[in-house]
Amino acid sequence: MKLLFQKLKEYAILPQRATPQSAGADLCACLDAPVSIAPNETVMIPLGICCQPSEHECAMLVFPRSGLASKYGITLANAVGVVDADYRGEWFVPLHNISQQTFTVTHGMRIAQLVVMPVLFPEISEIAQVDSTERGANGFGSSGLSSFQEENTQ
Repeated sequence: MKLLFQKLKEYAILPQRATPQSAGADLCACLDAPVSIAPNETVMIPLGICCQPSEHECAMLVFPRSGLASKYGITLANAVGVVDADYRGEWFVPLHNISQQTFTVTHGMRIAQLVVMPVLFPEISEIAQVDSTERGANGFGSSGLSSFQEENTQ
């Protein structure tokens, strides 16, 4: 599979992996001037690129960079961004500042990472009732907090 990127601005930077085994390719800000993100603010940061994947049964997922999140409180407003295989517009990253300090993004800064995943396209149908299972409708928290079976010691 290939990801074919077009630079929409000549100074845009194509995604690149920091090491050969990196799962994600770094995405870099494409800015004419630095952009400050105040505490609790979200700012759309342009990347100056668009993409045409060679395969259509994929999604390009945009994740936060762990260093930005853990050191500076800069993460993605949407947790994980999804770029569909048929989207051809410019890519933007919605950076959100969860820290108490203003953070400044500069041109070329690595602000997110791209991971490509295969996607299934199932047929969607309606049925009258879903099958029953042992778990049933027991939802959030129903499996407990511990991964160990607690023994009855009485």
